[in-house]
Amino acid sequence: MASRIIRICGLISNSVKTNNIKSHVSAVGLLKTNIPLVQSARENTNFFNKKPASLLWKSVTSVSNAGKRRGRGKALPRIKNLNKGQRIGIGKVGMVFPGLNAPVYKGSIKVTRERLPDDPEREKKLIEAQSQYSSKKRYKLHALERGWTSSSIAGRKIGPPDPIDDEPFEGFESCILSFKNATTMTSHFGRSKKCRTTVVTGNGNGLVGFSSVTGNDVKTVIKRAKNRAGQRLCYFERYNDHTVLHDFYTQFHKTKIFVSQKPKGYGIKAHRVIRAICEAVGIKDVYAKVEGSLNIQYIIKAFFIGLLRQKTYQQLADEKQLHLVELKQERDYFPKVIASPETPRTESDIKKGEILNFKEYIMDGRMVLKKKPLPPFYTKLPSYQIHLRKMERKRDHDNVRIRLRAEYGDICSFLVEKYPEARILRWKKQKEEPADEA
Repeated sequence: MASRIIRICGLISNSVKTNNIKSHVSAVGLLKTNIPLVQSARENTNFFNKKPASLLWKSVTSVSNAGKRRGRGKALPRIKNLNKGQRIGIGKVGMVFPGLNAPVYKGSIKVTRERLPDDPEREKKLIEAQSQYSSKKRYKLHALERGWTSSSIAGRKIGPPDPIDDEPFEGFESCILSFKNATTMTSHFGRSKKCRTTVVTGNGNGLVGFSSVTGNDVKTVIKRAKNRAGQRLCYFERYNDHTVLHDFYTQFHKTKIFVSQKPKGYGIKAHRVIRAICEAVGIKDVYAKVEGSLNIQYIIKAFFIGLLRQKTYQQLADEKQLHLVELKQERDYFPKVIASPETPRTESDIKKGEILNFKEYIMDGRMVLKKKPLPPFYTKLPSYQIHLRKMERKRDHDNVRIRLRAEYGDICSFLVEKYPEARILRWKKQKEEPADEA
């Protein structure tokens, strides 16, 4: 019995020794075969090989919707095209691959794989091509071209509309009047984003048009609005090619605009939307006062309605059947007939209470409420009263001199015909000596 137990223990110890030897030998590598095994696919896979390039770029260049609403992600890197400048078969070692970068046959000769001469400037060209996307410097617009405010692109110039039938819009310039983003929550598609823009275009010589477009993409919406504005052009006449034909009042819903004609050199003093429209039309001198609602769409439509309702002086004279007379301060209020109807009415034909004042007639009985100018500060000082008392005896001397010269031909009293001595004294001129006779 004891011998059997000893024999079993010997077998167990021998098996343990052999197992230890095999494990040591396999660890050293003595029992591995000389034939290379196929490399496992898992050993060469990682995160960058599993995901496509679009998802990898998205992880670097994207921001969540909550982050966008908070203004984040404005300085994120742009997507680089790593294949830019690369061509199949041309790398560090240039090769010709029939069917890829070279034809299979050249005439009747079959193309075989061969090595091309080395290009020492290949790396330099590749770096230059890819550096265009890696630079963080962005194109910066001039301050006068960025628009009215930094928060919106409204007021930015976007060039003329696209040509129609190969006919370009020469001399036209477009301007964005309004741009607004809007989001709508839907049951099927969730939150949908849309944008609305209004663009005006004109050549600065009377032709102008505007259009409003709504869409999803910003660039597409602006382009459509610009091209549609070029297809809806209107022509407006101007007074001496620099201002409106006359003062007028216009209204759209709760927006009221009072427009005044101004002389040359006055400039455009109006709302920035009206200023952009005037530049597109070619109006250089005008004053416009906006009252009520400042809705941009209302302002645009109200001003265009006012321009459409303008009438020339001849049309107003024919409509009223009266002579149109102009009185200006620079002509000392001397009357000048501007337009006359074919068959003017007589004084007996004019009804009682009929509006004959030109400004009241074209403004539909409405007048702009203007505040009286404040008196200068020095009028309240006691020294100013002393100055007025000293200058009282010289008051209107210049006007009296001009009137006397116009009526009597000289500075004299109105009694000069009855009393010749009532004439201003003058120094006697020296008598001219007679010329020596030859």
